[in-house]
Amino acid sequence: MSSLPAFWCVIPAAGVGSRMRADRPKQYLRLADKTILEHTLNCFLDHPNLLGVMVSLSVDDPYWPSLPCSQDQRIRRAQGGVERADSVLNALLALEAEGAAADDWVLVHDAARPNLSADDLNRLLHSLAEDPVGGLLAVPARDTLKRAGADGRVAETVDRSVMWQAYTPQMFRLGALRQALQQALAAGQPVTDEASAMELAGQAPRLIEGRADNLKVTRPEDLQWLARIWV
Repeated sequence: MSSLPAFWCVIPAAGVGSRMRADRPKQYLRLADKTILEHTLNCFLDHPNLLGVMVSLSVDDPYWPSLPCSQDQRIRRAQGGVERADSVLNALLALEAEGAAADDWVLVHDAARPNLSADDLNRLLHSLAEDPVGGLLAVPARDTLKRAGADGRVAETVDRSVMWQAYTPQMFRLGALRQALQQALAAGQPVTDEASAMELAGQAPRLIEGRADNLKVTRPEDLQWLARIWV
């Protein structure tokens, strides 16, 4: 993997996942004898170019200390924030405090996206290694898209040929992403992912096509689907 760049990984994992209707945050639900978060971390931990992982967790998270990976020296812990952007920013600041450089690559990945393939990860790293901005895994829209009006009826059909679903990891230089997040949060601008912060900073992240089964667990049926394909 020497042709691929070294990278840090950031996992924002302070969310509660209310749509799962579970007794704990969705990243701690079990799937094939491990929690979703453990599966997600395992997508990165064996990569030879990994510099380390920073996981953003709630201050009062009672589940993390019980996981075997909480003792892994490659994984650090940062304080989670109110929103995803706050958690990612805290992780970036923690990485800088530990000596990470502003021009280091950082991959931000959803805590509940445990089915990232090694091929997709390496494709992202290879495609963006020399990119001046960075980018993200994404999937072209397959279905017909409708824009809804305030009355809940179709206002128009959107041209799907130019629409993509944003996935993770999202890969940017540490310093540029930290600055973009700080500026967006200070201005009160909505930041739904790292690419949107970079866009608000005037950059155009590159879209790297990935696999559609890089699923984010959001609803109970997502967990059931993964359980079936992992049998």
